[in-house]
Amino acid sequence: MTAPVVVEVALNGATPRSVSPRVPQTTDEIVADALACIDAGASIVHHHNEEPVLGGDGNHSPHPYAAAWQRIRLTHPNAIFYPTMGSGGAGITIERRYAHIEALAETGLLDLGLVDPGTTNIGRFEASGAPRAETNIYQNTYADAVYMIETCRRLRLGMSISIFEPGFVRVIAGYLRAGRLPDGALVKFYFGGPRAGFGLPPTPTALEAYLEMLAPWSLPWLVSVQGGDLVGDRAFARYVVERGGHLQVGLEPNPDRMRGNRELVEAAVALCAETGRRAATIDETRALLGLRSVSRGAA
Repeated sequence: MTAPVVVEVALNGATPRSVSPRVPQTTDEIVADALACIDAGASIVHHHNEEPVLGGDGNHSPHPYAAAWQRIRLTHPNAIFYPTMGSGGAGITIERRYAHIEALAETGLLDLGLVDPGTTNIGRFEASGAPRAETNIYQNTYADAVYMIETCRRLRLGMSISIFEPGFVRVIAGYLRAGRLPDGALVKFYFGGPRAGFGLPPTPTALEAYLEMLAPWSLPWLVSVQGGDLVGDRAFARYVVERGGHLQVGLEPNPDRMRGNRELVEAAVALCAETGRRAATIDETRALLGLRSVSRGAA
């Protein structure tokens, strides 16, 4: 396996400065971090803004995303981005939660729609290892998942498909069995690290279980470790790369106190080189996913 590796950077998420002092929060900081990470080898940028994912009303403004992305594209015209979105819940419709995706698609700045085909219990643990009595749920029904996928089809967006639990794969497999999954899908296996209360553990056995579920079809896939250090677990990260996978790093999945996003991207790029693969360029990532080229028209 010598094909290039897509390195995605998730810049911030809900990680506070009290945990990771270098996490970017303002538009200026997000732009600077994104540019540094692209220069270091990242080809997809994901970030959050101030609106909450959990506990809000579902509304996310497109304007802070567009403001950052427009500035980044002045340097990297083909840069690839995608945002987050708010959780579902009582009285919170998927149409409201996904409105910023439609608005960003109209600007021409968005290439990947966010598809979260399942619900996740967001839990943490006490110092003793016992579960905390928490009630946070990131809710996405089957109807929500269908709405996301069909909206991406209509808007001709690629799809960043988040897999937090094995059941999520069944939604995507259903679309694949029916021959109805839109083009441009990147499947992302989010494993649960030591600080996460959800997801399969980051092991080769767990990865193979996911890959077996999608074995009849050929889709590009990526691995992230939520609440853990993917590139720090060199044995697992090397297994992912040697198996043909791609990598997500950054201060969202890995709230590192010492390293910033650029250092995490550099570590991922160095690990790829050790396995005989290199980081994919933005244009190579666009070609892999079948995304159009912004600067030259069709891909």
